[in-house]
Amino acid sequence: MKISAYRRAHFNAAHQLNNPNWSEEKNREVFGLCNNANFHGHNYELEVKVSGEIDPETGYLIDLKYLKELIEEHIERRFDHKNLNLDTAEFRNLNPTAENICIVIWQILREVLDDKYELAVRLYETPRNYVEFPA
Repeated sequence: MKISAYRRAHFNAAHQLNNPNWSEEKNREVFGLCNNANFHGHNYELEVKVSGEIDPETGYLIDLKYLKELIEEHIERRFDHKNLNLDTAEFRNLNPTAENICIVIWQILREVLDDKYELAVRLYETPRNYVEFPA
């Protein structure tokens, strides 16, 4: 029987949405206030979903303490209180939209999480706006 476990996390980060191939005018038109040259920030809420089979020896799908530590080490320490455009390698050449941030987080966690687990990531940029990967 398959089951899912969830872990929530939080990080604060600044970013600017900008396409370097576009004019300043087009960037302002498409990204609006999110194109602010002085950046702007969000209090991101992260939800990580792990799915799979329960281990008959432990009764766990996954040790949630272990999942918490993975998220802290690989996501929160990497992105919390950072300017995503300037301070992270992942977004030097990738527009740090919520969609791209979500996929990058999924990719990072997928690399360190055992393949026996299915993985999904939901990222809230605001309490009312969120993205999820895979969809």
